[in-house]
Amino acid sequence: MRKLRALWMRVPGTLSRRNHEEFEDELAFHLDRHVQDGIRSGLSAEEARRQALIRLGGLDQTRQAWRDRNGLPYAEAIGRDTLYGFRWLRKHRGVTLAAVFSIGLGIGANVTIFSMVNRFLLRPAPVGDAGSLLRIETVQTGGFYSSELSFPLYQDILNQARSFSAVAAYVELIPASIGGRGEPERVWGQAVTTNFFDVTQLRMALGRGFAQGEDHNPEVVLGHALWRRRFNGDPDVIGKAVPLSGHNFTVVGVAPVGFHSVDQLLNTEFWVPLRSANTLSIDMGNPAERDHQWLAVIGRLRPGTSGRDANSELQTLAARLAQSYPNTNKQMTFAIHQAGTLPMRERGQVEIFLSALLVVVLLVLAIAAANVANLLLAQAASRQRDMAVHLALGATRGRLRRQMLMESLMLGIVGGVLGVGLAVSATRSLSSVQLPLPIPLDINFAVDWRVLLFAFALSIVSGLLLGAVPAWVATRPMLMRALKGEEVLSRSRRRISLRNVLLAGQIAMSVILLSLTGLFLRSLMTATTIDIGFHPHGVVMLSVDPRLHGYSPERTVLFLNQLQQRVTSLPGVVSAACTDLPPLSVGGRSDGLSVGGKSGESEIGTDLYMATPGFFATMGVPLIAGREFGNEPPGGAIRAVVNRAFAEHVFAGKNPLGEHVSGAGRTYEIVGVIGSMKSRTLGEETRPVLYRDLSQSIGGDPSFLGYTIVVRTSADAAALIEPVRRQIAALDPTLAVFNVETMDEHICSAYFLPRLAATLFGVFGGIGLVLAAVGLYGVMSYSVSRRTREIGIRMALGAQPRAVGLLFLRHGIVLTLISIALGWPAAWIISKLVRSFLYGIQPHDAPTFTTVPIVLAAVALAACWIPARRASLVDPAETLRTE
Repeated sequence: MRKLRALWMRVPGTLSRRNHEEFEDELAFHLDRHVQDGIRSGLSAEEARRQALIRLGGLDQTRQAWRDRNGLPYAEAIGRDTLYGFRWLRKHRGVTLAAVFSIGLGIGANVTIFSMVNRFLLRPAPVGDAGSLLRIETVQTGGFYSSELSFPLYQDILNQARSFSAVAAYVELIPASIGGRGEPERVWGQAVTTNFFDVTQLRMALGRGFAQGEDHNPEVVLGHALWRRRFNGDPDVIGKAVPLSGHNFTVVGVAPVGFHSVDQLLNTEFWVPLRSANTLSIDMGNPAERDHQWLAVIGRLRPGTSGRDANSELQTLAARLAQSYPNTNKQMTFAIHQAGTLPMRERGQVEIFLSALLVVVLLVLAIAAANVANLLLAQAASRQRDMAVHLALGATRGRLRRQMLMESLMLGIVGGVLGVGLAVSATRSLSSVQLPLPIPLDINFAVDWRVLLFAFALSIVSGLLLGAVPAWVATRPMLMRALKGEEVLSRSRRRISLRNVLLAGQIAMSVILLSLTGLFLRSLMTATTIDIGFHPHGVVMLSVDPRLHGYSPERTVLFLNQLQQRVTSLPGVVSAACTDLPPLSVGGRSDGLSVGGKSGESEIGTDLYMATPGFFATMGVPLIAGREFGNEPPGGAIRAVVNRAFAEHVFAGKNPLGEHVSGAGRTYEIVGVIGSMKSRTLGEETRPVLYRDLSQSIGGDPSFLGYTIVVRTSADAAALIEPVRRQIAALDPTLAVFNVETMDEHICSAYFLPRLAATLFGVFGGIGLVLAAVGLYGVMSYSVSRRTREIGIRMALGAQPRAVGLLFLRHGIVLTLISIALGWPAAWIISKLVRSFLYGIQPHDAPTFTTVPIVLAAVALAACWIPARRASLVDPAETLRTE
């Protein structure tokens, strides 16, 4: 503590006058005693003082020794280096701003993508003791992961697995319509076992979780956001009844802020006991069947038990169950991972996408680093005379290197601060993006302590690595030549210099980055020209889910028919129809269908939709053969219309009308063939699709996502939303209306992936191009400035200005061409990794790989031409007079 106080006292302006005076008095006393001793021994006063100073070791040296004994010399040295480095960087503002800007862009890109990695792969679930909460999945033959288990399997784990202190289960998503204040709203929640909140160790914001024995009670725990939005944060909401899908549920608790689900991607807003979910008209099937997988399962490890122990016990349990239930559990094993991370089935694809982004942002950082390294090397060359003076006066090379490393470290830290600021802005923009999915997802990114720690580490490492080589070069001058101003580094005539190597690497990495950028921009352009198979303009969609309010299939059909008739009669409406899911919506139904009821190898995977009469005309899909749906009889085969891809694949040129196809216990009679339209995503190959008559299919296969009325108008589609809402409210004011959008907006959402990829790569590619151009311009400008004397001599000896300009221009262009030759093959190889993210083009897209080198060469030519022109305008007389 005494040394820290002394260190503080030694900061300018904080030195204690009392301590200083006491030391100076003592020093003067000892000096005077030594002088008096010398005089008594016969020395003159002047010689006695000189001898006294020698015995003390010098006044300044003694004062410094006293300071060292009473302080922290290393901390003081760092403080001095910091102050000196700050003054140096402030003096050279141009270099400082360029370096900070370059480092900030590189670190900002990396921090933004690391925020995504942290959000999806690293951040634990917002529960108590997240490290001991595990998600339990099953693995079937062939490595197929299933994140859902049957109820009997959950009970087997609950009763037989001793590695867990408690095991809970929940249904990941259940829809409901919440009434009360304001218009009815569709919300998503979860049905959980009563011990769910105990196992997750959540502290409620209000109230409590569910108690044992409340399995069938109509109780609900509200999410914090839903409580704020629907109930205005009412603290007295506990004990009140909330209408969920027409049934009153008593509020027993409010979840803490930030908790949406154990699965962090899901944005659920309420929780009800598992066995009370049937009250919400949710069909859970037969929970006693072992082949009915519908529950997510989590377990809390016992204290002192590791994940490896739990996994070993679960594999033993799997072997035992395979013997007891061979029909359902044969060749089934378990897999566990930390709860809150992505399920194993989706984790691989997300890791591939994020890995590709990480490679890109690392390229951006490498380009920025090469740019800054070149700037610092140029500074090192100009500082060799200064370093030579310090060395001649007794400074050590280690001391000078430490000083330069401190300067580059400060650049890295300031650049890191700028990068974090850019990353915060970027993550906010990414968090506001709406995904084209019918289920609620939470994709909010936040800069938490992990991201800040990553940014700090990246800043420190960048600063140290970027300053290491310039510090080494600057502190090893040839003293005599450096003192005369002849910096060896800048006068080097080697064809391969360190600055040229860095610049070549920078441009080569820019080729890779720009090639990937070009691929994704071309992919977006191609995606906008994809034939989706229907006409979206002038169409509006609104969805409802009567099933949640206890509607029977017959009553649901009646409601949809009445709604269709009412909407068709509205002014400006051309036609209207209903479907279970509009095209280009992820999450649709698919089955294996076979001709004539024959199953096996003849089955074809087919997307299934339900529709009412008039649907294809409303969507603008041409009818190729047969007819659309009519007033179909309730019994017999279900009438179906297939697309051209299905007809060609299954019937191979034969007439499909009147043919029967079967699947999942149902038989469909084909009555029409329509043109093929995109089913789920823009980039998919044309998929076989079968449209079933809604009135015939709804009883045996109700839609989990509700039903959508599709309306085509000759006027503004958005203006039709409120009239259609009023018609729905007139039929049933308790129904929640959701997924309200025009078809143009829906198509725009379907372009999410190609637009996101093109945006990210476009920004990173633009940054890389700017940095490469700035780096090339900086190196050429510095070369011109350091060779001014040479240029003056050349021109004085008769060299033409044009020849001098071409000398520098040729150097830059040759370096650029070499860099392109190195980067182009690497880009060709790396492009194969992004094949699955491209729409309508191949990874080795000829226009991209032809255009990128030309664009980069043109930018490089412009970056080289300006310094070359300045070199050609040098006045030889003025230059030689100055030199």
